[in-house]
Parts: sequence; C-alpha cells; structure tokens
Amino acid sequence: MIEFRDVTFVHQTGKTALRDVNLKVEKAEMLAVVGENGAGKTTLVKHVNGLLKPTKGTVLVDGEDTTKKSTAELSRKVGIAFQNPDHQLFSESVEAETAFALKNFGFSRELMDQRLNWALQFFGLEEYRNSSPLALSGGEKKRLTLACILAWDPEVVILDEPTVGQDAIQKEKLSGIIKMLRSTGKTTIIVSHDIEFIWPLQPRLVVMSQGRVVADGPADTLMRDEELLEGARVMQPQLVELYQRLRRRPDSPFASVNDARLWITGPVVR
Repeated sequence: MIEFRDVTFVHQTGKTALRDVNLKVEKAEMLAVVGENGAGKTTLVKHVNGLLKPTKGTVLVDGEDTTKKSTAELSRKVGIAFQNPDHQLFSESVEAETAFALKNFGFSRELMDQRLNWALQFFGLEEYRNSSPLALSGGEKKRLTLACILAWDPEVVILDEPTVGQDAIQKEKLSGIIKMLRSTGKTTIIVSHDIEFIWPLQPRLVVMSQGRVVADGPADTLMRDEELLEGARVMQPQLVELYQRLRRRPDSPFASVNDARLWITGPVVR
C-alpha cells in the first residue's frame, strides 16, 4: 500500500507544489491522476520512489517511511516511466539500457536474458537491440522506458503521460498492458492529460488542482461532474459530454453513457 499523510512539498525556489495531501493507494489498484499543468501530479508520484522527500508529512510504501529508504531501495518496488524519456535513457544500446536495472537488481544471467528478450519483443524493439536509444523516435523511446521497467517486474508501476508520442495502435497496446498489470496484481498509477485514454480504463480517479487533491473517486462518477472538472481545468471525455448534452433534451432516448456509446458505435460483436 502507498500512503500520503498530510504531505506538503516546497521546492528550493520556495514554490509549494503539494499542499496537505492525504491519499491511500491499495495493492493492485489502478489509479489515474489528472489536473492541469502545474497541479502537482508529477511531484506527487516522484514521492513514491523517493526521488522527492516531503517537506512536511509522511509518505509510506508498504508501511515504510520513504525518508528512511534510498531511492535505489524503493526503485526495486516502484518503477516510474517519466513523461520525457530522454531523462531516463543513458546507455549506449537498447539492449544495454534494458539490461541495466536487471544487473543492478541482481538477476541471474539466464533470467536476465529471458526478461530482456521478452521486453524487447513485447514492445516491438527487437530490431533496435544494438541501436543507440538516442536514435529512436519519441514514441519508441517511451516504449523503451516502459520495457526497461516491466523487465524487472516491480510491484508498483507509475506511468507519467504514457500516451505522448504514441499512435492509436500503440495506445491500444498500452491500454492492454495496463489491464494486464491490474489482472496480475500490480499497483498502477497513471498521470495523464489524455482523458480519452483514461476514461475506458475506468480507474479510481484523483483530480488535482494547485497542489491539492480536490476529488477522489470512481472515474465514471467524477467525469460527469462538470463543475469539478471546469474548476480543475480538466476536459470531459467526449462521450460523457455528448451524453450529458443529449440528456438535457426532453426527447432523449439515453438512460446511461453506455446507451450513448451503443447509439454511436453499435453493439460490440464478440
């Protein structure tokens, strides 16, 4: 479990990025964090693996105070794929990049080779095995950072703006990966502006504004709260917005968002 207790964080510049945050994330839970730029989303998740330490309050990971653990120790449990992959890539080849954490965490050579080969194949990076990570496209770099993390199989996976630079096919694959993580008992935290990507996953949703958690609940409920979203400068999913507009009409045939979806797309054929 991850727990924030009355956490405030102040940058060296004096800017307060988090204000009195209280939050619990249970094991195997899927959580999405949304809010405008500067709301504190990335600052929040950087506290989970100890990259940042609270100015006030406590952050616990599996009951352990992050201020008493090194970032290296916490990173064995918590993997973060940051918004800008260039901040994480430094090895001379894609293979070496993927193997780096596996070596540091003491994987045997046999298991390391298995995990490395699986990760490169799964993310479609096998052909770039001997290429420099810096030679990859932006989308390929994002996939590489995720491959590096899933290769060592952490308990908690944090994805910071994972859909940036990804095409529709890769977004669909990413959605499947997130669902796989949930089904295998991983705790997954997604920071994203991509509401259309978040909405179908139906995670628990945390809405942030000016360093505070202003709402916490099911995505299905919070995404209908127009006043909340407008105040936090978060867009509604297009389907929800359409449904709510149509529901205001006296002749509306829709009793639910799913009714609107079926009206637009037709029934799902399995």
